[in-house]
Amino acid sequence: MKFISWNVNGLRAVVGKNFREVFAELDADFFCLQETKMQAGQLDLEFPGYQSWWNYADKKGYSGTAIFSRHQPLNVTYGIGIDEHDHEGRVVTLEMDDFFLVCVYTPNSQDGLRRLDYRMRWEDDFRAYLLALDARKPVIVCGDMNVAHEEIDLKNPKTNRMNAGFTDEERSKMTTLLGAGFIDTFRHLHPTQEGIYSWWSYRFRAREKNVGWRIDYFLTSQSLAPRVREANIHTEIMGSDHCPVELIIE
Repeated sequence: MKFISWNVNGLRAVVGKNFREVFAELDADFFCLQETKMQAGQLDLEFPGYQSWWNYADKKGYSGTAIFSRHQPLNVTYGIGIDEHDHEGRVVTLEMDDFFLVCVYTPNSQDGLRRLDYRMRWEDDFRAYLLALDARKPVIVCGDMNVAHEEIDLKNPKTNRMNAGFTDEERSKMTTLLGAGFIDTFRHLHPTQEGIYSWWSYRFRAREKNVGWRIDYFLTSQSLAPRVREANIHTEIMGSDHCPVELIIE
């Protein structure tokens, strides 16, 4: 079973470039999107054999998540059930027969870390949400989680240490989440691989120079670890400042 996650940084723009071709090429069972930056009715996007579910932010042109699936879920939920967090379209959850699939766009701590305190509350509440799901059946969570966990996960760790996405606080929350019973599937299969990133700034020709960060993830419950077959990062696919990431489980 193949899963794809991609922060498209504006779906309407990417559809105008290469999205349909990438979607067909990757041929996933589940295709999860973050930062769609849309409202309902702004784009008619359908693919034969797929259903889709969308969570839009209240604020226009901001955030937003979606999942396309070849498989009919038992249930679909939006958000995490906490009003403080559920106005920005950040989470879609599909309940399948033997797992939950959670698509997430984690809040950015922003320049000057002005949203770091909120991010810390989000991290604790989102972890509690995942653990409540995990108590029922295994969880696959994917998306732009806006943190490079270890120094190996970004090109310039020393100069970025207190920047949004690589603060001690954010990294510690990822450590706590993994310690609560989840695995980072890419590091599970590629523990020492360097120079593979999923996001590059649009400035300073960062992508051309591969000055990037790995901030897009597939995490799974520990119980799914034996079923993880591949975890890939499609650095060759353009169209956004992020590239798609992939998980294959049996």
